[in-house]
Amino acid sequence: MRFRLKPVRDWRLGTRLALGLGALALTVFVIVGWVMVTSMKDFLDRRLDDQMVISQQGAAKEVEYYGKITKIPPDWFAVVYKIENGGVTPLPGDQQPQDREEFDALAKQALTADKFETEYLRDEGKFRLRACQIIENEYIVVSAAPMNDRDGTISQLVTVGVIAFLAALVALVVGGQALIRKGMQPLSDMADTAHDISSHDLTDSGDLTVRVDGKGGGVEVEELREAFNNMLAHIDSSLAARTAAEQRLRRFIADASHELRTPLTSLRGYADLFRYAAANEPGEREKHLEKLRSEASRMSVLLDDLLLLARLDSAESEPPLRPEEMDLSVLAEAAADAFRAARPSHELTLDADTVTMAADPTRLRQVLDNLLTNAAVHTPDGTTVSLKVTAENGWAVVRVSDTGPGIPAADQARIFDRFYRVDNSRTRQRGGSGLGLAVVQSLIQAHGGTITLTSRPGSTTFTIRLPRQP
Repeated sequence: MRFRLKPVRDWRLGTRLALGLGALALTVFVIVGWVMVTSMKDFLDRRLDDQMVISQQGAAKEVEYYGKITKIPPDWFAVVYKIENGGVTPLPGDQQPQDREEFDALAKQALTADKFETEYLRDEGKFRLRACQIIENEYIVVSAAPMNDRDGTISQLVTVGVIAFLAALVALVVGGQALIRKGMQPLSDMADTAHDISSHDLTDSGDLTVRVDGKGGGVEVEELREAFNNMLAHIDSSLAARTAAEQRLRRFIADASHELRTPLTSLRGYADLFRYAAANEPGEREKHLEKLRSEASRMSVLLDDLLLLARLDSAESEPPLRPEEMDLSVLAEAAADAFRAARPSHELTLDADTVTMAADPTRLRQVLDNLLTNAAVHTPDGTTVSLKVTAENGWAVVRVSDTGPGIPAADQARIFDRFYRVDNSRTRQRGGSGLGLAVVQSLIQAHGGTITLTSRPGSTTFTIRLPRQP
């Protein structure tokens, strides 16, 4: 199996940072090491040169009297030359090299100026040579000092520096990677949280309570953690809203199917009876035909309410309102007259101030009719119903109240839901399709207003607040 190294861009961020830190540290170490070695070499070279100068100056008198040098370090070489006829002649001595070729050449150059050279002497090694006239125009001395100690010092310095720098580099990379890993742990926690979220089934559930816990990591990580949690909270709320909407849609479809199935079943039944009566009992035809009309009318009302709710839900693309200047008190009086004529079993009191505003009178009349009818249908005969219209701080306020038994507290939160009825048996003897209050709420919201309910035994009030200036 062939091992294949992944591209650098595919490495983990912590590894790349640690290696980058190591490369930067290595560059710094190389520069520092080069400066140290160069400085040390210059220092040792200057020191050796100074020693040679001092040694040659001290040997001047010795050469003048004896013609040779005896007081030099044992591992040095020295050759004394006598200047004659513009040339140089070597004099015998005890510390001369076996091969004087480099010394002779350097001595000739010293006729004009002092000279320093670094040479490799045969069978001897590397030496530092200096030639100078210790007695002007009479004697020249060429000295050679070994550079083994200097080179050994430099080599030892390089070795120690390399070992120290490598140890420091390894410690820096390993320690840096550990620190980076620890510093990036919050990011790893966020990644683990994201992987955890991906394992959740969010198709049917809007519950996304996963959050990133922990502290530390610096200001930037704290900001990222807060932004990440805010994003998760937003997703959680969006999923909850989506799930609630889907549940409402499913319940709406189920309820709509239930509501439509009943009149359709009745229509089929009365149609069969009508066909039978047409063939066998002609006198029963009108009765069955009237039943057909009644069920068709009931289904038409239900479909009209569904269509209106759909239009209100898509109000941006299809505005369902046609506002105009109107007097809300006139509308309330018309609704009250219609209620008294249709519901003589209930007493209605009207208190309507003149309130002018821009609104859709047809839809507001539908709101009032629905609320008044709802009050009559769900209360016993003799119940008093009141309708009050006032203006309060730029708002038109409508209150529809009754003195009936009230609405149970457990049902008040869902009273405006579509197809919701207080009674669970779905009986239609006292209620309609369960869309009346949903239509009312949608129409009020379409006008930019609000509707609230307060109810207790003996008192139920629906309060509508509409802006007078849309």
